[in-house]
Amino acid sequence: MEKFLREWRQNALNKAQYESAIFIGDKLLALTNDDTDAFWLAQVHFATGNYTRAQAFLSSQDLISRNPSCRYLAGHCLIKQSRFDEALAVLGDRNPTHLISNGASNKRKTQPRQGRRRDDAADEEAANRRYEAAMCFLRGICYAKQNAFDRAKECYKDAVRIDVQCFEAFQQLMGNSLLSPDEEWQFLESLDFDSIHVSEDVSSSQEAADFTKMLYTTRLSKYRNPAAFETAYDSLSTHYHLASNPDLQLARADLLYTQCRYRDALTITNSILQEDKYNFSVYPVHLACLFELREKNLLFLISHNLADNHPEEPCSWLAVGIYYFSIDKIPEARRYFSKASMMDAHFGPAWIGFAHTFAAEGEHDQAISAYSTAARLFMGTHLPQVFLGMQNHALNNMTLAEEFLKTAYGLCKTDPLLLNEMGVVKYHQDKPKEAAQYFSAALKIAEDIDSEPSAWLAARTNLGHAFRRLRHFNRALIEFDEVLRQGGKDAAIFSAKGLILMEQNKPEEAVVVLHEALAISPQDSIATELLNKALEETALLDGAAESEAEDLAEFEHALGQRKMEASVKVNGRRGGGRGMMDKGKGRVRRSRRMTVLEDEEDDVGKGDSMMDMSDDE
Repeated sequence: MEKFLREWRQNALNKAQYESAIFIGDKLLALTNDDTDAFWLAQVHFATGNYTRAQAFLSSQDLISRNPSCRYLAGHCLIKQSRFDEALAVLGDRNPTHLISNGASNKRKTQPRQGRRRDDAADEEAANRRYEAAMCFLRGICYAKQNAFDRAKECYKDAVRIDVQCFEAFQQLMGNSLLSPDEEWQFLESLDFDSIHVSEDVSSSQEAADFTKMLYTTRLSKYRNPAAFETAYDSLSTHYHLASNPDLQLARADLLYTQCRYRDALTITNSILQEDKYNFSVYPVHLACLFELREKNLLFLISHNLADNHPEEPCSWLAVGIYYFSIDKIPEARRYFSKASMMDAHFGPAWIGFAHTFAAEGEHDQAISAYSTAARLFMGTHLPQVFLGMQNHALNNMTLAEEFLKTAYGLCKTDPLLLNEMGVVKYHQDKPKEAAQYFSAALKIAEDIDSEPSAWLAARTNLGHAFRRLRHFNRALIEFDEVLRQGGKDAAIFSAKGLILMEQNKPEEAVVVLHEALAISPQDSIATELLNKALEETALLDGAAESEAEDLAEFEHALGQRKMEASVKVNGRRGGGRGMMDKGKGRVRRSRRMTVLEDEEDDVGKGDSMMDMSDDE
């Protein structure tokens, strides 16, 4: 009879016929009085949203104190009712860290069991272990709701350490950026993947462990170790045929976004949304790509669609906020970013967007306050610290800007944006050599991660200015030419080139370059001033050249007169002598070369003496 009723109950659950499941489950519990059947009945109440009924049922049967699964469900019911203090009282405030396995035990678990099968006690122990890990996860939820993020982070970490298959806790750590990129990879390496077992088959268990580790690898920060991500992605795509899996595609799009390859990332997110239009986990990256590519019409359509069909989703109002931000309606964007963040206090993109609205209006104090809140909520990401540094730099507070950027560098050492900002601060601190090192490092990392070159034109431009300040003019010109080659047609670049050419005493070339600057921006005051100066220097050089040419022409004329007089004199005294005249002409030419820098009287005197010497011969 018990088997018949359990099958009936399960069949009703499979069809979401909860009334039938409750009706049959109640009769089954009356027959068996078993804790497992009581847990199943409470689960059905939970699934229907009757959290108070499920929690009251568990309490009345005294199941909470003696059964870990029932204690877990009772805590979950209280969390659903936002009774976090009571939930912690039920769950307890201490994690069972004694259940965390060490490396040696991991290796023992991979050993074959000499043909022995797990008995019921071992199965029950494994189940209890999973529920203890799940309760660690629930403790983390409670602490996060109470803004105790450090304690929440430790609870999530312990949950995954106890049960590596507790993905909910792992996702909380990664999705909410509670760990820095370095900490994420270190945490992954510390996990007990060898505890995964599949039907007493060692080879299958090892394959399952490797598969799980690769899946987790795709969820880590893309700023660190992209090669390991590519290895895991390729293996999952080819060996396990998961190339079209939405989660794997989203991880790939996230990597492309960090590499500033927005068009490629958008292609992937579009393909995901064509199959599943309301996969809300895709939208933050998808919307960010549309914003970067200035696709305002698409943002308008998406935001309207989401707001009309899913107003209960924070992502819908994030889309509306991004659309308004893209068309420079900053107050409206701020309102919708704020709405999204209030619906989900841990929705990172909404907090960053909210802070960006203040920065866009030059409200630096409010922007700093908003970015500080984001930094507190998302301790593992470096971006709020970068933005705090940028705001303090805008306020000309270089000391504080440098401190925030150093904090960000401690969290992530491989973001070209961060290295560029550190270089900008050093540049404004009159440390062009250190600035050039940061700019060069940013461009090197951008090249290593195969980032879009056009996305880093600002860093290359800054490197050119640093070289100019260091008086490495040829290297500076190379960088500016590369910026122009990659499409950065900016009047400021041409002005910088013009300034360098003037420093190199090449005003004619500077004039050409500065004309190009003014063709792009006719009202550019710097280019206009530099052009006027370059024209003045060119005029001075032309005047000096003309004066020298006139002096030389006068000298040639005077010299010609003396030669004619000398020729008449020679012919009158000797009556001919063509060969001697040729010799005399040669001497006169030599005399001119020797005395071109002397005054005219000396020229005449020496010319006469040379003629006399020719005559004497």
